[in-house]
Amino acid sequence: MKKTKPYAISKNIVYEAFLRVKANRGSAGIDDESIEEFELNLKDNLYKLWNRMSSGSYFPPAVKAVDIPKKAGGTRTLGIPTVADRIAQMTAKLYFEPKVEPYFHEDSYGYRPGKSAIQAIEITRKRCWKYNWVLEFDIKGLFDNIDHDLLMRAVEKHTQNKWLKLYIERWLKAPFHTKDGTIERTSGTPQGGVISPVLANLFLHYAFDKWMSIYHPNNPFARYADDAVIHCKTEDEAKEVLESLNKRMNECKLELHPIKTRIVYCKDADRKEEHENISFDFLGYTFRPRLSKNRWGKHFVNFTPAISNKSKKSIRQKVRDWKLQLKAEKELTDLSMMFNPAIRGWINYYGKFYKSEMYSTLRHINKALIMWARKKYKRFARHKKRAEHFLGRIAKQNPKFFKHWEIGIKPTAE
Repeated sequence: MKKTKPYAISKNIVYEAFLRVKANRGSAGIDDESIEEFELNLKDNLYKLWNRMSSGSYFPPAVKAVDIPKKAGGTRTLGIPTVADRIAQMTAKLYFEPKVEPYFHEDSYGYRPGKSAIQAIEITRKRCWKYNWVLEFDIKGLFDNIDHDLLMRAVEKHTQNKWLKLYIERWLKAPFHTKDGTIERTSGTPQGGVISPVLANLFLHYAFDKWMSIYHPNNPFARYADDAVIHCKTEDEAKEVLESLNKRMNECKLELHPIKTRIVYCKDADRKEEHENISFDFLGYTFRPRLSKNRWGKHFVNFTPAISNKSKKSIRQKVRDWKLQLKAEKELTDLSMMFNPAIRGWINYYGKFYKSEMYSTLRHINKALIMWARKKYKRFARHKKRAEHFLGRIAKQNPKFFKHWEIGIKPTAE
């Protein structure tokens, strides 16, 4: 007689989880096993994982801690699980996310199916025209400080599935493996874990979204993970909401970031008051008063978003990191295949609002391509203008090589 497993987990869902992890790529965890290596013995590896999860004997290995630079300076610690553990977490996510997703707030935009950062920027832009004040805030070290007991209470509200609860608890406690040794975790959920964004959203659904709906129903907000803005009619109202929010975060064992939490006046042509803070950053955009043109061609001051200086600096740094001048052995078609997807991504994201603000940054890409041409072709080594003319001609003939050429930012001899 065939023995049944204590937990009913579908083999098909484990396979689906593998396909999603493979599509997301990502680096190896503490066992140094890549996705390609895992795939060499795929059938056995997936069976072993399914078998252990179904029998309750799956224990996640330690998470590899990797420091990555932040746009604003400093570093953020990412926790990278092993490939097998990412598949296990994805399996749990495929079961758990549909249970919580219908309950989440419509103005929670981060890491959710069918939601995006651009939607958050769009709705914030519209609300800044209706409300004079914004309270921008950021939760200090959200992923490191989520209280495990409070989170598990939220998990239990949405599922009675025993294996889901068992493994979520084990993932929360999985230690961090750093260069200096292994660190036990008593709070937080690792940034980089597959299930972490769903758990963070669930925690903040109760800590913030639902609380706002009950206690501040007249103050619309947009939240993307731990980054959020709240709209207020007056400065006094913004101050009251901030005081109330501070208390709420303390109750939930979280803390507002002292530097990234501010009250801002949405100054425009109709708002004449003078205030110290008239701009804020949200999801890579800076909202501030800008000169705009109405449908009749008349200029006016509008409070609107455009790519932030931090985002511009980050793009320029990434272009420098490409080191195009060291790729003289490559053809222009190779460079197009290597780098155009990134350029397209930047333009698609940062070009949605006030696109012209990013043109100066896109010209940096042309400068890097000119350096490449001067290294590749000896006839241009001492003739920058000729290299510019050469690339300008190619840009006219083949604008689709690079997305910024397509939108008219072509190399020109100055």
